[in-house]
Amino acid sequence: MQIRTITRKSAGIAGAVALGALVAGSGLGLVGSYPQAGAEPLRLEQPVQMPSFADVVERVSPAVVSVQVTIEREQAERSETQRRGRGGPGQQFGMPDIDPDHPLYEFFRRFEEFGFGFGPGPRGEEPAPQRPPRRAASQGSGFFISADGYVVTNDHVVRNATTVEVSLGDGTSFEAEVVGNDPRTDLALLKIDAPDHDFPYVALADDRSRIGDWVVAIGNPFGLGGTVTAGIVSAEARDIGAGPYDEFLQIDAPINRGNSGGPTFNLSGEVVGVNTAIFSPSGGNVGIAFAIPAHVTSNVVSALMEQGEVIRGYLGVQIQPVTEEIAEAMGRDDTRGALVAQPQPDSPAAEAGLESGDIILSVDGESIADHRALSRRIADIDPGTTILLEIVRRGDVREISVEIGRLTDA
Repeated sequence: MQIRTITRKSAGIAGAVALGALVAGSGLGLVGSYPQAGAEPLRLEQPVQMPSFADVVERVSPAVVSVQVTIEREQAERSETQRRGRGGPGQQFGMPDIDPDHPLYEFFRRFEEFGFGFGPGPRGEEPAPQRPPRRAASQGSGFFISADGYVVTNDHVVRNATTVEVSLGDGTSFEAEVVGNDPRTDLALLKIDAPDHDFPYVALADDRSRIGDWVVAIGNPFGLGGTVTAGIVSAEARDIGAGPYDEFLQIDAPINRGNSGGPTFNLSGEVVGVNTAIFSPSGGNVGIAFAIPAHVTSNVVSALMEQGEVIRGYLGVQIQPVTEEIAEAMGRDDTRGALVAQPQPDSPAAEAGLESGDIILSVDGESIADHRALSRRIADIDPGTTILLEIVRRGDVREISVEIGRLTDA
């Protein structure tokens, strides 16, 4: 049946060729050479020149690395129901009492050898000893930000790591230490101790990217090694529900598993974002990826480099957006600010007298657009600093002083 189908297609192609020859011989001409009348067809005098990313890639690729991680994990204990034997529910079973020449003897022997839970049985054998804890492996990407071996990657790539190995594009590998990590922004800083090496590194962009800018992502998808993809900035300041400080760049450069922690570059070769997540119903790339923007990365990495952790300010309020309905009910003509749902007990907000229903409009004179902007603004304030909040309470605008506390993981 398949041969017949191919044959028919071949015959159809031959017939089309013969028909084309017939048409050409009749003087009618093939498509494209038919008689034209009227104005010239619409076309460009010069073809559009698409940008080549080769120069950027060649320049910055040496600074992009692969990150391999091993994690010790205790061997999961098997439940009694999984280890039931012929002796009854909840009991282990031993090596069956079968002749060594039996076809299944080798199967059961290997099963027991690999530690799958044979207990004392008819032969009286003891259970196989517990195997040592297994190693789980994961991999991601990263990039050098200094010649002395500091590497930026994602927190989720190296979280709970026992060992971290960084591989360069030329195949050279180094062990790295986790200097510090910040789960709230999913960033981590590594350090390679190699005084004799001068590593190639890249810089974080000072200017924020604009929607529509070309970007190039380089990383280690699926462990394939240095892989380059390109796209544009699709959106900015995206909140994807990852945490209170969400401010992601959305890009459409193809990003897949293993790209986590890798850089996204602008066409000047500066890092505009650290790839961290994708939106995908299927698990593969669908053109929606998210990167931690450079200005967030710069602040976090500086803190990790200087003190090994990120210290954030703490106000102690549960906040929510000011919807149009809430604004109308409170006699306001805009939705600017953050609504205090509830001050937390014994928090700086509670001690300062903030109440449920207050709308915070500004911090030290800086206007607050929404609840996410408030979270980021408070986090940037040093603990112990006294600030002035402009609030709306029951229709009246007033000011209130608050001494900022320190955000902890508790």
